Amino acid sequence: MAARRTWTPARLSHARLLQPLGRQAGQSRPRSTSLRPRGCHKSYFFCDYPAPPAAAPGPPAVSGRTRRVTNTTSITPASITPPHHPSHHPHLVAVAPSLPPSALRAAAPLRTGLGFITARTILPILPRAASLRYSSSSSSTPPLSRNLSFITSKPTPRLFSSSSVDMAGIKIDGNAIAKEIREKLHAQIDEQLKTNPRFHPSLKIIQVGDRSDSSTYVKMKLKAAEEAGISCELIHFPESTTEGELIDQIDVLNNDPTVHGILVQLPVPKHISEYSVTSSVANEKDVDGFGAINIGELAKRGGVPLFTPCTPKGVMKLLESTGVDLKGKKAVVLGRSDIVGSPVSYLLKDADATVTVCHSATQNIESYVKEADVLVSAIGKAHFVKGEWIKPGAIVIDVGTNFIPDETKKSGQRLVGDVDYNAAVEVASHITPVPGGVGPMTVAMLLQNVVDAATSSFARERARRILPLPLKLRTPVPSDIAISRAQHPKQITRVAAEVGVLGGELEPYGAYKAKVDLSLLKRLEHRRNGRYVVVTGITPTPLGEGKSTTTMGVTQALGAHLGRIAFANVRQPSQGPTFGIKGGAAGGGYSQVIPMDEFNLHLTGDIHAVTAANNLLAAAIETRMFHENTQKDGGLYKRLVPVKKGKREFQPIWHRRLKKLGIDKTNPDDLTPEEITRFARLDIDPATITWRRVLDVNDRHLRGITVGTAATERGQTRETGFDISVASECMAILALSNSLADMRERLGRMVIGTSRSGEPVTADDLGAGGALAALMKDAIKPNLMQTLEGTPVFVHAGPFANISIGASSVLADKLALKLAGTEADEDHNSKAGFVITEAGFDFTMGGERFFNIKCRSSGLVPDVVVIVATVRALKVHGGGPPISPGGALDKVYTEENVDILRKGCVNLKKHIENAKQYGVPVVVAINKFETDTEAEVQVIREEAIAAGAEDAIPANHWAEGGAGAVDLAKGVIAASEKEKDFKLLYTTEGTVQERMEAICKKMYGADKVEFSELAQQKVDTYTKQGFGNLPICIAKTQYSLSHDPELKGAPTGFTVPIRDVRLAVGAGYLYALAADIQTIPGLPTAPGYINVDIDTETGEIDGLF
Repeated sequence: MAARRTWTPARLSHARLLQPLGRQAGQSRPRSTSLRPRGCHKSYFFCDYPAPPAAAPGPPAVSGRTRRVTNTTSITPASITPPHHPSHHPHLVAVAPSLPPSALRAAAPLRTGLGFITARTILPILPRAASLRYSSSSSSTPPLSRNLSFITSKPTPRLFSSSSVDMAGIKIDGNAIAKEIREKLHAQIDEQLKTNPRFHPSLKIIQVGDRSDSSTYVKMKLKAAEEAGISCELIHFPESTTEGELIDQIDVLNNDPTVHGILVQLPVPKHISEYSVTSSVANEKDVDGFGAINIGELAKRGGVPLFTPCTPKGVMKLLESTGVDLKGKKAVVLGRSDIVGSPVSYLLKDADATVTVCHSATQNIESYVKEADVLVSAIGKAHFVKGEWIKPGAIVIDVGTNFIPDETKKSGQRLVGDVDYNAAVEVASHITPVPGGVGPMTVAMLLQNVVDAATSSFARERARRILPLPLKLRTPVPSDIAISRAQHPKQITRVAAEVGVLGGELEPYGAYKAKVDLSLLKRLEHRRNGRYVVVTGITPTPLGEGKSTTTMGVTQALGAHLGRIAFANVRQPSQGPTFGIKGGAAGGGYSQVIPMDEFNLHLTGDIHAVTAANNLLAAAIETRMFHENTQKDGGLYKRLVPVKKGKREFQPIWHRRLKKLGIDKTNPDDLTPEEITRFARLDIDPATITWRRVLDVNDRHLRGITVGTAATERGQTRETGFDISVASECMAILALSNSLADMRERLGRMVIGTSRSGEPVTADDLGAGGALAALMKDAIKPNLMQTLEGTPVFVHAGPFANISIGASSVLADKLALKLAGTEADEDHNSKAGFVITEAGFDFTMGGERFFNIKCRSSGLVPDVVVIVATVRALKVHGGGPPISPGGALDKVYTEENVDILRKGCVNLKKHIENAKQYGVPVVVAINKFETDTEAEVQVIREEAIAAGAEDAIPANHWAEGGAGAVDLAKGVIAASEKEKDFKLLYTTEGTVQERMEAICKKMYGADKVEFSELAQQKVDTYTKQGFGNLPICIAKTQYSLSHDPELKGAPTGFTVPIRDVRLAVGAGYLYALAADIQTIPGLPTAPGYINVDIDTETGEIDGLF
């Protein structure tokens, strides 16, 4: 039995034996096997070989069969020669690094099982071992495995590979490290998907042209991305693509929230600016790291780039894998390109290395290289760096990619680096091969950047924080316009960013207002809605009770003082009241929307779009009647379906009419004469036309007009009139639509009148539905503004409160609720934001319509109802003298009078009872005036709580801003966490009369409802036409719970007269007139426009209030 002797390290603390590498017996050459050590900080080699058959001279034994080679410079070459018979070959020899090079180089080459190894070869990688010992043991059989292993003194995960141990430098295996990174990324993505099913990192690669090398690189990236579980798509453009076309595509990807990384494969064709293209990539998607911001941050001391360029990042990862601490090391970088050289130098500097960058103008480069502990070469010159230049033990990272002739290759060339690898590996401690070193790491780092980009994207989506604007309160409180002008608003882009609106979802209109794209709803569809609060009021006086001001005050309190995401959602004001008597609708005092002038004048033009759409339909009605009255069936049909390019085809919109008529033919020439007549002739009865023109101005003289008096109209005159624009059904549709598609359908089914045969005629019958939607396609996007304290406000739609819902849009509410919402893993009660919206007039009008029409349409359910009450208005309901705009207030309203106040609280009690019928908690906001006393406030609190309110809280937000409404906001938060038992007041089953009676009796306190002959006739017609199951909107006075403005308090026993009923099929309701409602107001003797002017030097608007 042959004895077996082994060299082993002695007294090495924390040493760990790692995976062996060797060959099986009988192999003619060593296998190329990757070492996967558990840690590799300092490397120790040992050898395993059979003992000779007979004793051989060797080192003196220590402790029997073990001898020690001490760490001494007196050791001779013979002392490091293994004592065995020449016919037995060790696998490897290990020596101490403190031996003098002369002694090591003098050692004879050792014939090993893996090849020839000399002491010179292994010198650069020897550890500082204190000693080695030699021992022998017996073995029954010769070893079948020749083991080469690492022992470590500091475990740090690393990967190395060696295919030939006759090279001393350890090959840094970029392929293996890159593979491990891809596997880790795949595992990271899988782990993220467990808690976030939307986590799908996505990379888009743009390639222009068909360069073979670019195509090869792209294929590598696509393959690697698939292995890592990353979605990667190639967008290929032809060589002729212009720079503008390319940047347009990048802009599309920048604005796509599902895309996390964008890479433009370089180089691009010469006619395209590489700088312009790379700079157009959004910083947060610049996964290549070449954008100006990322490179600039990388170059800064202490900079924070979002992404590090991939190749430099890969270089640093390879250096990290060696386990060498770069601090204080001399690092030389060959090359100063923006792609590799310069970024690598920044990273090495940040690692506390002493960095020298050499380039084409550097003299005597060899001298710098010889001093380098770390060498990174990226100059693109084959074998430029010679082996003798390299400092023994240096780490060499070869980034060069160069092709040299090689007849043994099918292509006739092979890829090499900047460094003479065969010579350098004899000297370097660690070295990267080419290929298989830096190349695969570049792709791996790209994938790492994509996953990081996706992670950051989701983190930004969650990170929402409002940074409030400070208020500088003044006493006495200045005018609203003065307060607005004194506050400097945030840029609207900042307001949007704070609440999580992406840049691609925002369409700024100047500096302080913008539209928000509806695509946000899709992006955030997974998020739970925030809390939904509707602000209403008691029956008001002509002066108003401060619903808008309270809406702003509570929002400011929540967002600027209590740390919640909070939106105020309000209607866009009509210019009619702004220039009439009421003034603007931005709130008041220190609780208002800013800039006030932009809010009240035009905003983004939505009302003008509604006006244009409404009047286009009015023109279509008159035109169609004119042409039907002046043409025969055949001629009319040919003009409606003209021949184009030799062929007659139906326009897409006509298919809707064909379907309605039950005609299933698609070829216009196939229609029979009867079908042609039915299709072409609407035969509108002029007496039934309900559609009127609109204008956003108070103009009483347009209430009744005659059209068609010009001689060209051939005597076809008709009496009609104008409404104010916000009274248009188009505006109600804008407010109630759930999407652009929903709005298009609603506009198309608006009924404008009836044919002489009794059939309803719609906008789509006229062929106008699509055009109306086109005019309103931008109007459907809600407008974003801000309050005085910088909290966000959605201003959208403004349906006339007298004959419509009097509330802002469904879409604005839905957007805000998602932006204020919570992720699945967040505590909803503590993190949920709030959406504070407003319903026009009192709860019995605005609140009832909000629930039964708006909520029925949107599917949303409020968490809290806030009812705004004032001492002044309640005193009116308690028997106080009438209040008129512009008139002096009676002293009963400026002095304490708790008796009349308590009597008037009957009105508040009725509104609370009405609100509670919907199963939602109620909070009363006592809007304090400076003349109110504590005793009066206490009376309201007592009566409100007794009536069933959760709380009744005084607030002074008009004078103090959000700080004055903090207690009220806390009350709203508390109420929002209570259980709800939501229910609507009525179903749409049964008759129209039954639904109207439900409203009048349960909400108003009426005894019965009485229909006029006209009203009953219209109800019968609408029911026959199939519209009898729509919700109801009753237009009545806002100054009483009843139909009679003189009946104050909470009247009972009265009869509500319904004098007319009109149809709003597109909006989705019937509206009944219980009073003589003017749908276009007039102007007073001294209208508001008298006060308005402009400073021609500054452009500021004066005179608004």
